[in-house]
Amino acid sequence: MTTDEQQTILVVDDEPANILALGSLLKHEYRVRVANSGEKALRLLQEGGQPHPDLILLDIQMPGMDGYGVCQRIKADPATRDIPIIFVTALDAASDEERGLSLGAADYIAKPFNRAIVRARVRTHMSLKRKNDLLEQMALFDGLTGIPNRRHFDDQLQRESKRSLRQGGSLSLLMMDIDHFKDFNDHYGHGIGDQCLQKVAETLKATLSRPSDMIARYGGEEFVALLPGADANGAREVAEKLRAAVQGLAIPHESSSTAPVVTLSLGCATYSSEAPGAALDGLLKSADEALYSAKRAGRNRCA
Repeated sequence: MTTDEQQTILVVDDEPANILALGSLLKHEYRVRVANSGEKALRLLQEGGQPHPDLILLDIQMPGMDGYGVCQRIKADPATRDIPIIFVTALDAASDEERGLSLGAADYIAKPFNRAIVRARVRTHMSLKRKNDLLEQMALFDGLTGIPNRRHFDDQLQRESKRSLRQGGSLSLLMMDIDHFKDFNDHYGHGIGDQCLQKVAETLKATLSRPSDMIARYGGEEFVALLPGADANGAREVAEKLRAAVQGLAIPHESSSTAPVVTLSLGCATYSSEAPGAALDGLLKSADEALYSAKRAGRNRCA
């Protein structure tokens, strides 16, 4: 999240008057979404069409699933457990507040609420959320190239592997290495080497056409691409596009024995539930072995 993005609040309350009061109080600073039941709130969080809210204001006493149950469900789901929750409720006993906080809520406000206090506490938790998001972004993205790092890739690989096992289909992976990059650094210097890595990363990211595809810096001059749903033929087509795009940058590489410009070697591996080739848990190893085959065959190619 960038600092100029408007943050989003989800207000969950079965009373229209409460939704109206909170919405009118907060709409000038935040984007406000609403749900009039716990079940509807959970459905909104499970929808894939828009990002999760940055904060949830949650009533406790609602028909059907109460706020405690909604909070438990949100905190049990890895995709939503980091969203801060503030209970806004008429239950004002110390035991009620203790229970809410023990379930993972970030704060507890009793009704009837003071508008200034609600605004101040929301601002505090939104500020903390923004800082936590920025720290998380720093932890998941490579500082030099700005693309996902190895940790981010490993997490995504686990998620996509589980999805492939659960739903079937294909999952492809590409391992990539800039050819003779040590020689490039030795010849041009590490400053120019860093610029080369940035240009290659930007080009690889721009060449991937599907939103579900992911490019990451795996370490040093090595990159990796995750292609959910791509079969072996599709993966090789993508690999060739990536190879050609990097060569098309025409970055001079006078010390390369492969070509006068910077080039890329790639290894492809695919898992298919219908016709398994590489085992899913060995997909990364298979792609790495294919990469070394491409290098042994002369580099600047896909294997």
